[in-house]
Amino acid sequence: MQYLSPVDASFLRMESKRTPMHVGGLLTFRLPDNASPDFLRDLLQHMRTVPFMPHPFDCKLARGRMSKLAPAWVKADIDIDYHIRHSALPYPGGERELGVLVARLHSHPLDLSRPLWEAHLIEGLENRRFAIYFKAHHCAIDGMGGMKMVRSWLSEDPTDMSGPGRPMAQAAAEPARPRSWKTRLAKPFKVAGHQIRTLPELIKVLREMSAPGLEGGTRAALTTPRSLLNQAISQQRRLGTQLLDLKRIKAISSATGTTVNDVSLAICGGAIRRYLLENGALPEKSLLASVPVALPRPEGKGGGNAVAGFVCPFGTDQTDPLKRLQRIHRVTSVTKQQLLGLSPTALEQFTMMGLSPLLLGQMAGVLSKVPPFFNVTVSNVVASKVPLYLRGAQLEAMYPMSILFDGYALNITLVGYCDRVAVGFTGCRDSIPSLQKLAVYTGDALNEMEEALAAAMPPQAGGTKRKRSAS
Repeated sequence: MQYLSPVDASFLRMESKRTPMHVGGLLTFRLPDNASPDFLRDLLQHMRTVPFMPHPFDCKLARGRMSKLAPAWVKADIDIDYHIRHSALPYPGGERELGVLVARLHSHPLDLSRPLWEAHLIEGLENRRFAIYFKAHHCAIDGMGGMKMVRSWLSEDPTDMSGPGRPMAQAAAEPARPRSWKTRLAKPFKVAGHQIRTLPELIKVLREMSAPGLEGGTRAALTTPRSLLNQAISQQRRLGTQLLDLKRIKAISSATGTTVNDVSLAICGGAIRRYLLENGALPEKSLLASVPVALPRPEGKGGGNAVAGFVCPFGTDQTDPLKRLQRIHRVTSVTKQQLLGLSPTALEQFTMMGLSPLLLGQMAGVLSKVPPFFNVTVSNVVASKVPLYLRGAQLEAMYPMSILFDGYALNITLVGYCDRVAVGFTGCRDSIPSLQKLAVYTGDALNEMEEALAAAMPPQAGGTKRKRSAS
């Protein structure tokens, strides 16, 4: 039996019919030129016979008197035909039909009595393409863990026909040893001791984040404006997608002295500003993004959550795209430095402090009624800088889908792959009208930022551009 960490257990406790706590990913592939008519049938059979999901997806949640207080993983027998499913679109299936199917699949909660994952092989896409949609509970994996898992399914070698997964020898199960109450209580007391010793560094960082004049941090979270994006949600979801050119984002990053993540946040802020303006619902104050930060993972740790987060203004009250970008950069550079200076135990405490209001509000059914602590979550992860293949089929793009909290009707996740960034918008079907418009507006926001940068850097002698300083 393996107990869930406090952060992992929080995502389990926030599960409800309207707020299923699973994350997902949509991967689209192009069939190899020499693919046989049985390519997808063989792939499906391979997935059903060769293990490809890491721990803890070989487990299920323990059931017992203490399971709600201290949830834990126990080994499970995998009903592979339940977890791996085969779907087909009426040929030729386009992006719209694929999006409708995946949004419907993502709307259904996972069965908490089984291992917490599903994988769907989807055929019938136009232009010799197919897709894989998978979902897994957030209590078992976070965004970086999910990227690491997907990366393990794929290969940089287009001739590699071994994936996904590798045959593994099944170790003989060791008989469970009875544990005394003294043994059971030793670990919680040890953990509590670590947490008490790290309180001073946590308090120090919280004071720094609450300092007057800091645009992000705890002060900003307490004055978050309510918006169209912050309302009660239903169980049903929509998916909006857009592909952006990574080279263009990097060029802006280099010219302004900011990071790729800063530019991505500013692009999302520009898209949201336009969307809210068109709906007559733009608050006077800037909306706030909740920005997760991936933490170093212990060697061998694939599942669970290793993430902290902070709030950052989107700059939706700012008309100038470059001023919006620099404002974001000022906050992210300071806050990331503060967080990464904390010990792992203090970081877990910090994460739990951020999740606690969401956890308590959602469990009490009042989260959509209290003032929001942020407006939108924006995550940014990297899948690979080189092309990847699944049994010779090239991965075209990976579109992420994430969780929604009650009162937080939109989530944005960006995935970098090769020379492009896939932007995935997960929204409540009944609360966010015309979600795909938001995705399209990210492309327009990138254009606007390039135009503003070009106007701010008049050509020098010889026709070269002058770099803008990162003030």
